[in-house]
Amino acid sequence: MDDIFSKIKFIIIEKLGVDEKKVIPEASFLNDLGADSLDEVELIMEFEKKFDIIISDDIAEKIITVDDANKYIKKYISSKKEDN
Repeated sequence: MDDIFSKIKFIIIEKLGVDEKKVIPEASFLNDLGADSLDEVELIMEFEKKFDIIISDDIAEKIITVDDANKYIKKYISSKKEDN
């Protein structure tokens, strides 16, 4: 398990209070992890804070699963490193 995924997983467990075993890449925040729309907003805000990134509303709407978050954050961080 990579470092970014581990951090995402920790944030989800802390914010949603779900069992660690449920936080798998294909888990849907809404359907599998029991998040409501406010939880989803709070998760996005926490991801932004933890990884020092910006997630636009358009992108946030497309982050449905744990893997969606992982892929976007990795892509953002990678492009940020290339810009420096």
